[in-house]
Amino acid sequence: MAIVSVTAVFQVDLQSVWNAVTSLENYAWRTDLKKIEILNEDHFIEYTKNGFATNFTITAKEPCRRYAFDMENENMKGYWTGVFSQENGKTKICFTESVKAKKFFMKPFVKLYLKKQQKAYVEDLTRALQNSEKD
Repeated sequence: MAIVSVTAVFQVDLQSVWNAVTSLENYAWRTDLKKIEILNEDHFIEYTKNGFATNFTITAKEPCRRYAFDMENENMKGYWTGVFSQENGKTKICFTESVKAKKFFMKPFVKLYLKKQQKAYVEDLTRALQNSEKD
């Protein structure tokens, strides 16, 4: 199983970061997504720009503290945990993904792929939070 974490600090309030990360309706800031299909309050499907679907099941949602879900698609299965904290008006996030490749030939590339995805997500989130401050 590949485990990858990313940590970032934002100069915005915790509630704004929480709202951006956990909203299933307002995802336009995500450059990797075409759409999110909400099945119910605990289940949703994300579709990449090229239509690749990943199923998510929310396993924890402690407002402004912790958000977690299981995820699965045809290539991988795993879970994601996001921990949120605030100090001196800044918000810190620590997101950890643990993923197991379903296809043997993909195993060597999983960790690199996760790091790339996490980097892009944090860059998108940073842009979205900066743009919301301007509004």
